[in-house]
Amino acid sequence: MEKFTDIIIIGAGLSGIGAACHLERKNPEKSYRIFETRKEIGGTWSLFKYPGIRSDSDMYTFGFSFKTWDNPKSFADAPSILSYLKEAAEEYNVLEKIQYQTQVTDVSFNSDENQWTVSTLYNGKATKYYSNFLFSCTGYYNYKKGFTPDFKGLNDFKGKIIHPQHWPEKLDYKNKKVVVIGSGATAVTIIPKMAEHTAEITMLQRSPTYVGAFPNNDKTARFLKKYLPKYLAHNLIRFKNIFVQILFFQACKIWPKKMKKWLVNGAQKQLGDFSAKPHFEPSYNPWDQRFCVAPDGDLFRCIRNGKANVITNEIECFTKNGIRLKNNSELHADIIITATGLELLAFGGANIIVNGKKYNPSNAVTYKGLMLSDLPNCIFFAGYTNASWTLKSDLTSEYSSRLFKFMDKNYFKSFVPLIKKNKMNISPLLNLNSSYIHRSSHLFPKQGSELPWKLYQNYFLDYIMLRVNKINDDSLKFN
Repeated sequence: MEKFTDIIIIGAGLSGIGAACHLERKNPEKSYRIFETRKEIGGTWSLFKYPGIRSDSDMYTFGFSFKTWDNPKSFADAPSILSYLKEAAEEYNVLEKIQYQTQVTDVSFNSDENQWTVSTLYNGKATKYYSNFLFSCTGYYNYKKGFTPDFKGLNDFKGKIIHPQHWPEKLDYKNKKVVVIGSGATAVTIIPKMAEHTAEITMLQRSPTYVGAFPNNDKTARFLKKYLPKYLAHNLIRFKNIFVQILFFQACKIWPKKMKKWLVNGAQKQLGDFSAKPHFEPSYNPWDQRFCVAPDGDLFRCIRNGKANVITNEIECFTKNGIRLKNNSELHADIIITATGLELLAFGGANIIVNGKKYNPSNAVTYKGLMLSDLPNCIFFAGYTNASWTLKSDLTSEYSSRLFKFMDKNYFKSFVPLIKKNKMNISPLLNLNSSYIHRSSHLFPKQGSELPWKLYQNYFLDYIMLRVNKINDDSLKFN
C-alpha cells in the first residue's frame, strides 16, 4: 500500500505542479505522487539555459489562475518563472510529493482492478508503483535532444556549434562573431541578449517569421493593480489578456491579408531604416505558424541600432570559417547556434499497455483535448498552441476536479472515452503549419471533426465545455 496513491502525476513542470496544486485546493482527499526525470522542478524553464530565455506569453495568462503574478514585467525570464513555480509548490505543500530523477518507462492499466501499474527507473533501480488514475504532464517534446538538420559539411566548421537545448554553462561569446540559424521564438529571444556582448551577430533564416513588439510593462495592469485588490486585479488583467489573444487570433484567421499588412508595417516602424521586406514578411498567413513576441521590440531595436543583422537565404554548406549560402556568399562565424527546433515526443516516451495490449497514442482521438479514446483513467495535460499553455492546463485541472467529485458521488471507479461515430473526419492534433510539427505529427493523437472530439483552441469555448457543461455524456463511459 505504500506504493499506491489515488493519482500518479508524470512530470513536475508547469502542468504537473499546477495539477498538484489544484488537487490540494479542490480534491484534498485524493493522494498523489509526482515523478520527475530531472533533478528539479520547472520542466522547460529549468532545462533551457540559453541567454535571455523567457516566456513569449504574458504571465497573467501563463501563470496559474489561483496564484497572482506580482512582478511588473508581463513577459518573465526563466529565473522569475521558476521562482513563481516554486512559490506555488511551497504554498500548497507539493514539493514533498515529488520523486526526482525517476524515469517512467512503462504504464499498464488493468480493467479488472481499475488500476495503473507505473514502472520506474531510479538510479538504475526498477520499481513499480500503483494508482487508480494517471496524469500525463510531460509536455510534447524530447528533453534529451533538439532538432538539427543534416547540414552539408557540418564537421568542416572549426568553431563551436551549439543547439540552444544544450547550452554550455560557461560559453564565452564576448566580441565573437555569431550566426543564429532560425527565426522562431528561441532565435528571437537569444539575439537581443547576445547582441549586447558580441562583435557581430546575424539571424540567418530560410524563411521569415511574424514578430510583434508588445510592451513588457502593461499600463492597464499597472493601473488595475494600483487601485484594486490583488486577486481582483489579477483576474481582470487575465480576462483582458485572454480576450485580446483570442481577438487577435480570430482577426488573423478572418482577415489574413489585412493582418499581414498590419504586422509587416508594424515591424517596419520598429526597424527604422532597415527594410522589413523580405526579412519580416512571411509567405504564409498570420498564425498558420506560431507567432513570435519581442517584448518592448527588443529584437527590432538591436537590428535598428546595428547590433544585429538578419539574412534571409538558404544554406549551401558549412565551411571551415562559417556558412556558405545558396547565393554563394559566405558568413564568417566563431560560434554557430542551431535554433532549428525541437524533437517532439508523446507521453514522455513511456510505453502504454491496456489490458495486456500495447496502446498506440497516435491511433487515438482526443476527447475534450484532455483524454484519449479507449484509454481508461488517464488525463493528459496539453496547452494551447495559439495562446498561453497554462490556460488549457488550468482548465484541465478544473475539469479533473469535477470529474473526481462526480465519480465519487456515483461510486464510479473508472472512465474511458469511446468513439461511437465511425464516419467522423479525423485530422492532426496540432494545427500549426510548422516544420517541427510536420516532422512528428504521426507520433501524436488526432482530433475529430465534431465535439467532444474536436480541438477548438479557444479558451472561452473550452471554459464552457470543461467547467460548465455536465460531466456525463454519451462519449464517456463510466464503470
